[in-house]
Amino acid sequence: MENDFFEQRTDMSKLSQAVEQIKATLAKIIVGQQDSIDLLIAGILADGHILIEGVPGVAKTLTAKLISKAIDAKYSRIQFTPDLMPSDILGTSVFNPKSTLFEFKQGPIFGNIILIDEINRAPAKTQSALFEVMEERQVTIDGQTYKMQEPFIVLATQNPVEQEGTYRLPEAQLDRFLFKIEIKYPTLEEEIAIITQQHNQKTNEQLSTIEPVLSAADIIALKQQVKALHVEDKLLEFTAKIVYESRNHKSLYLGGSPRASLAIINAAKALAAIKGRDFVTPEDIIYVAVPVLRHRVMLTPDREMEGVTPDDVIAQIIQKLEVPR
Repeated sequence: MENDFFEQRTDMSKLSQAVEQIKATLAKIIVGQQDSIDLLIAGILADGHILIEGVPGVAKTLTAKLISKAIDAKYSRIQFTPDLMPSDILGTSVFNPKSTLFEFKQGPIFGNIILIDEINRAPAKTQSALFEVMEERQVTIDGQTYKMQEPFIVLATQNPVEQEGTYRLPEAQLDRFLFKIEIKYPTLEEEIAIITQQHNQKTNEQLSTIEPVLSAADIIALKQQVKALHVEDKLLEFTAKIVYESRNHKSLYLGGSPRASLAIINAAKALAAIKGRDFVTPEDIIYVAVPVLRHRVMLTPDREMEGVTPDDVIAQIIQKLEVPR
């Protein structure tokens, strides 16, 4: 009965319809990866930046590119390299001889959906250029502040295996990402489907036929709808307990911050909306807790040596807590 009451309160049909359209568009080209696609869409609706990690060749960049094609908004792609400078991203002041004044020329970060390819290839100086823009949605250059247009989402990819010529992202930067999505190798059946699709040379044709499903204005409206979703007090408490326990777990050297608690709630709301509900369930919180926390916690050196992963520890923490009903 309670669920019926919740469902009648907000009409989620437009949002559900848009999500299904995006998923159908991506399914034409991307084989499998349903969980990753759900998290990507949830991240955009929760107004969060997303870090996509996976070995080369698992379609990280393609997935991010397709998401941006499905949304009619300004898209920029920045390839991070060791010689990239902060001004190459943010922009720079250029002298105009006609007006005898310096004019600001915007860099590629000025867009709605920004794909940063191989974010860990640029040195700390360049990575730090993203700190202000990712958190405050603005850039300060020569004492002048430039606001970003909404929506503003950074999708960044990184390769976990290659170490040469890469620079580890600092914790402060990792904390600015809502999710860290890990893209795994496909199953045998999925790999056969990928090869067949490529063999039939359909991918490039399909890429050119992708039509936008949502506009930037739609995304802003849907984000407001997601923000208004109902979360019961006991679920807020459950979220706080998960993050609090991560700070006191013997396997973790660094736990989640209050930003992690807020991220779990925002992500759970977006996930509930994708599933067509206007209320959050404990399952939503459990589902998003791992991608929200895995890049925010640090294992103790001995645990790392034993091959334990942050995902294992987060799962242990959740298992020990009583799930509210």
